[in-house]
Amino acid sequence: MPKPPRKPEAFIGSHPLRPESLMTSYGYKPALSEGALKCPIFQTSTFVFKSAEEGKAFFELAYGLRAPRPTESLGLIYSRLNNPDLEILEDRLTLWDDAEACAVFESGMAAISTALLALCIPGDVVLHSEPLYGGTDYLLKHVLTRFGIEPVGFVAGASPDEIEQKLVASGKADRLRAIFIETPANPTNALVDIAACKAIAQRHGNAERRALVAVDNTFLGPLWQHPLKHGADLVLYSATKYIGGHSDVIAGVCLGPADLMQEVRAMRTFLGTMCGPWTGWLLLRSLETLKLRMTSEMKNARYVADYLADHPKVERVHYLGHLSEDDPDHALYRRQCLAPGGMVSFELCGGEAEAFR
Repeated sequence: MPKPPRKPEAFIGSHPLRPESLMTSYGYKPALSEGALKCPIFQTSTFVFKSAEEGKAFFELAYGLRAPRPTESLGLIYSRLNNPDLEILEDRLTLWDDAEACAVFESGMAAISTALLALCIPGDVVLHSEPLYGGTDYLLKHVLTRFGIEPVGFVAGASPDEIEQKLVASGKADRLRAIFIETPANPTNALVDIAACKAIAQRHGNAERRALVAVDNTFLGPLWQHPLKHGADLVLYSATKYIGGHSDVIAGVCLGPADLMQEVRAMRTFLGTMCGPWTGWLLLRSLETLKLRMTSEMKNARYVADYLADHPKVERVHYLGHLSEDDPDHALYRRQCLAPGGMVSFELCGGEAEAFR
């Protein structure tokens, strides 16, 4: 028989619970694990089917041979496809961004590369912000190009008109498939207007394959910015950073609507970029303190940024909490972000030579 879809409760009676209140129990049923209060580590490669019919149904969904029926979801097959720890983790991660579906990966780069390979084909163009995290930059400019996927860059902080002009000037606007942005940018904290990128995506690309907007939201994490609410189609994280939070796990996350995530999850199955159950369990642990940690880090970041701003050897501090009303990014920050987050970068007087002394 097909496995019914997971529908964890997010209420006590009729009272909705906040994500931080749900991080210890959401999606987990102790009765299925000998009454264990804490979710166990399901350290197994393979799962047993109740029947051959059930196994067939599970594989059809896993390989994308058909869409799930209204009362059906993917059952447990093999930990490269899914695992109880990861299913519970994915359910909990959807709460922060109010996403329909989630997929977790062995690294942030695994999430980004899998998502782009799932959505793009040879001849497609990816319009992207700059600067980017080094791994993402290399992926776009040196790896995806081998598969005929072409990058077009624009400077983070550019106006919507400047971004669109950059795309049109490339002569490739009709082949636009994705707009990939980091906002805030790594490492400058420059902002990119998500809603404006969505409007650009809607005006360009192929009518049969709409252009999508994907946002790397690592710098503000799941608390201080929600890209899906501003028009993004996918939101991605290096879960190694804020979500993991303890420097003991490497992982990535991709969230979005169910139809797009079905494509991403299918690609993950065949690329083998799924993270393991131990990684999943560590992230479940970390989610329980996510809001506490990110709130404390945000408060402490201001002290660091203020200190650096007054230091005689510091030329410039890049910190969202220091944006003044006359800064070009200020209005966008107020509209798109909920808080400045904990990321601070700075430039030393004298540049690299002084930094290396």
